[in-house]
Amino acid sequence: MGPGRLLRSRGALLLLEAAVAFAGALALPLLALGFELDPLDRIAQVSGLAAIQFRFALLGLLFIAAVVLAMRLRGGRHFDLATRVSAAALAGLASGFVAAGAVLALHGTPWPMFGLNGDSGRIVEWAHAVANGQPSGSPVYPPAPLYTLGYYAEWFHGGNTAYAFKDLQILGAAAFGPLVYFAWRMLLSPLRALAFGVVPAFALIDAYKPYAQTVLVVLVPVLVAMVVALRRSGTENWRPLLLKAAGFGALLGVLFLTYSGWFLWSAAGVFFAAALYFPWKTGRLKGAAFMGATLAAFMAVAGRYLVVMLTEGQDTKDFNFRFDNFTDPAYYLMWRTDMPGNVGDWPLPGEFGGVGLFAIVTFVCLGVAIWLGLRKPLVVTIAAMFISAWLMRMYIASNMYETQTVQLYTRTNNQLLYCGMILAALVAHLVSQRLAQRRPAGTGAAADTGADTGADTATTGRGFPGREGAVIGTLCALLLLLGTVSSSMADRYMPAQDGSYRILPYVSHTIRQQNGKCPKFAPEHKCSKDGDQTWLTYIR
Repeated sequence: MGPGRLLRSRGALLLLEAAVAFAGALALPLLALGFELDPLDRIAQVSGLAAIQFRFALLGLLFIAAVVLAMRLRGGRHFDLATRVSAAALAGLASGFVAAGAVLALHGTPWPMFGLNGDSGRIVEWAHAVANGQPSGSPVYPPAPLYTLGYYAEWFHGGNTAYAFKDLQILGAAAFGPLVYFAWRMLLSPLRALAFGVVPAFALIDAYKPYAQTVLVVLVPVLVAMVVALRRSGTENWRPLLLKAAGFGALLGVLFLTYSGWFLWSAAGVFFAAALYFPWKTGRLKGAAFMGATLAAFMAVAGRYLVVMLTEGQDTKDFNFRFDNFTDPAYYLMWRTDMPGNVGDWPLPGEFGGVGLFAIVTFVCLGVAIWLGLRKPLVVTIAAMFISAWLMRMYIASNMYETQTVQLYTRTNNQLLYCGMILAALVAHLVSQRLAQRRPAGTGAAADTGADTGADTATTGRGFPGREGAVIGTLCALLLLLGTVSSSMADRYMPAQDGSYRILPYVSHTIRQQNGKCPKFAPEHKCSKDGDQTWLTYIR
C-alpha cells in the first residue's frame, strides 16, 4: 500500500490523529518543566499562566496555518487531512494546558495535590496496599485507579505511591482532551467532535482526581455510540456485529472499573434509549445478540466488581453533609467545592426568578436540540441521560431527611451540566445539517454533516459561506475559547491559602519530604509531617 493510499485509510488516519493529540497533550507539560518560578508567588503564577498561554497559542496557530496552506496548495487536496490533524492537536493542547498548570502549581514539591490528606491520602494508602497484594481500605472504591497507581509506583518510583500520584495527576489531566475527543469521533467528524464534545467537557476537567471526570466525558459518547450501533444491528453481518458488541462491553467494563458512579445516574436513561431504538421490526434476534454480547464482555471485564457493588455497596452510607447539601437541589450549573470558606449567598441570584442567563440559554438550547433532533439517537440518548440523572438526584435528595444520608447526589451536578451543554452545543450541529439539506442543488458542496467525507469544494451559493472559511474561522474561535477555559481551570489550582481548591497544591508545599527536607518553596522554609492543616477550618 502506497503512502497516499495509506493516508486515505480510516485506520491510518485515526492513528495519525491519536499520535498528534497525545503529542500535543504532552508538549505543554514538558515545556513547563523548564519554568523557574516560585509557584506560591501570585506574580509568578500569572507569569507562568501567560507563558503557557503563549506556547499554547503559538502551537495552535501553527496547526491553523497548516490548514490555511492546505487550502491554498494543490487545489485544497489535503485540506481535510490538515483539518483532521488540527482538530486532534487542539484537543490535546487544551488539556495539556491544564496539565502544564499542574506542573507549575507543584513545582518544587514531590507530593501530589493535598499530599497525604483527604482523598489523596486515602488513594495513596489503598494503592500501596493493593500493589502489595493486600485488600484496599474500601472494597467498593473503583479498583482501576488503585492498581494503576500501585503498579506505576512500582515501575517508576520504587513503590512510592505518594510521589507517583503526582505524575498521574499531571498525566491524567493531559490525557483528558485526547480521550474525550476520540470518544466523540465515534459519532462526529473531527471538527464537530472538537466543538460539540470536547469544548463542553472542559467545564469538568480536573487535575486533582482526573479519572472520575474523564470517565464521565468518555462514557456519554460511548453509550450514545452503543445505542446507535444497537439501532443498526438488525442489518449488520454477524461477525462485525458481535465484535462491535464485545468491544462496547469491554470498554464499558474498563470505564466501570475506573469510576462507577456515572453508570448509576445514567442507567435508566440508557435503558429507555435502548428499548426505543431496539430493532424490534428489522432484526430482533441480532439486536438481542448485540445486547447479549455487550453484557457478556462487560461481565468478563467488570463482573466481579459489579457483584461487590451490588452486595457490599448497599451497606455503604454517606453521612457527610457538605455545604451544597443545604442549597437549592435544582441548582447544578456550578459547584464551589466542599471547602468553600465563607461562601455567602449560594447559588448566586439570577436575573429571572433567581435563575441566571446562562441557565436560561442552556434550557432553551436543550429544548431546541430535542425539537430538531427528536428522531436522532444522539440527541434522545443524551436527553434521556440528563433526565435520568435529574430524577435520581431529586429522589435521593427527597429522602435525605428520612435517611440522614446524602449518597453523593450532588455528584450529578457534573452529568447534568455536561449533558445539558452538549445538547446546547448540538443545536449548531443540527441547524447546520438543516441548512445543508435545504441548499439548492448546484450551489456548492454541503457543509460537513458529521461523517468522515472527502474534500468539499469552496464554491458558495445564495449567501452560503465557503466551507474552508467556516472551518478556519471555527478553529480560530475554538483556539481562543479552549485557551481561555484551560487557563481558568489551571488557575484554580495555583497554590494559595484561600479555602478554595487552591489549598490542595498549597498543602503539598508544606509537607516534609521523605528525605527530611522541606519542599523548595515551602512558606518561610517551614514544613511538617502532615503539612498545613488550616483547610480543616473550611469544612462545615
